Amino acid sequence: MFRMTAASIAVAAMLATPAFALDATKGPHGEAATSAASVTLTPEQEARVKEGKFTAALSWHTTSDWSGAVGQGAKDEFARLGIDVVGETDAGFDAARQKSDIETLLAKKPSVIVSLPVDPETAPEAYRPALAAGTKLMFVDNAPRGFVHGTDYIAISSADLSQMGAKAGKALAEKLGRKGNVGYIFHDADFYVTNQRDRAFKATIESFPDMKIVAEQGLADPARAEDIGNAFIAQNPNLDAIYVTWAEPAELVLAALRNAGNKNTKIVTLDLSEPLALDMVRDGNVAAIVADEAYAIGTTAARAAALGLLGEKVPPFLAVDAIAVTKEDVKEGWNRSLHRDPPASLGVE
Repeated sequence: MFRMTAASIAVAAMLATPAFALDATKGPHGEAATSAASVTLTPEQEARVKEGKFTAALSWHTTSDWSGAVGQGAKDEFARLGIDVVGETDAGFDAARQKSDIETLLAKKPSVIVSLPVDPETAPEAYRPALAAGTKLMFVDNAPRGFVHGTDYIAISSADLSQMGAKAGKALAEKLGRKGNVGYIFHDADFYVTNQRDRAFKATIESFPDMKIVAEQGLADPARAEDIGNAFIAQNPNLDAIYVTWAEPAELVLAALRNAGNKNTKIVTLDLSEPLALDMVRDGNVAAIVADEAYAIGTTAARAAALGLLGEKVPPFLAVDAIAVTKEDVKEGWNRSLHRDPPASLGVE
């Protein structure tokens, strides 16, 4: 358990819910978000789960720090509830491979599979054999197209997406003294996760009278982020900051600033990144990184799965809180999001 420093307590208070109206986070099918913290089991329910001798399997879309933290959260909570995890797979972002992974896991006859679908459009074919076998399904972030909550799957565990974008806006505003010119690089694709985060950031910045978005560009191909960053810098010499929709393209925007010798324009983005955090702790361009509680997404998925195994109804879309990570609280943020210490390269203790 970590201790909140005085600085991080002050930052947390500063990054509280904005006073202006923000669109509430919705799930992939427009589901209203329910706080993940509200999903709990009574002692009697936990006893029934342990008596049930249930088993679980995990099928992930890929391997990353984030998916590793989600998976560890699920495994730890399943262990606490007496549910054995009989298998775990990684599809490497390959939908066909995930279909094969599901078939492999079903051979172990799990009571429930917790999974993040690679491609919701083609996923029904991959998961229907689980339904036919009587295995329950619990999803992370998304669900197969056409699957019905409460009938085909227990619930979806994810992040409070609007809160993530809003906290990015608040963190940047405070870093700039609540005034300045901002560049806005949003995800130019129909993806409910990034779309809601981006919109919430923009709405938050626009709520500050002395802050203005002076450059705006959609990003469909992450590899183009450096080109967009270069254009922003060339066309807006007084640019105080740039928002980048997630960490990978933000690393390329950081490269553009460094190549231009620009040490003044700040960056704020979403999702933890070691290179960006290293720049931040060294007082570079990165002002803040906002992350979700990945470990908590996993524990929430496991708790919801346990309730589903008991036949209990679970709300369709469960959202964990967001964390604004700044130079002052990198260790706390990493622990809270990924449930482990930050990389040694960051030099924080």
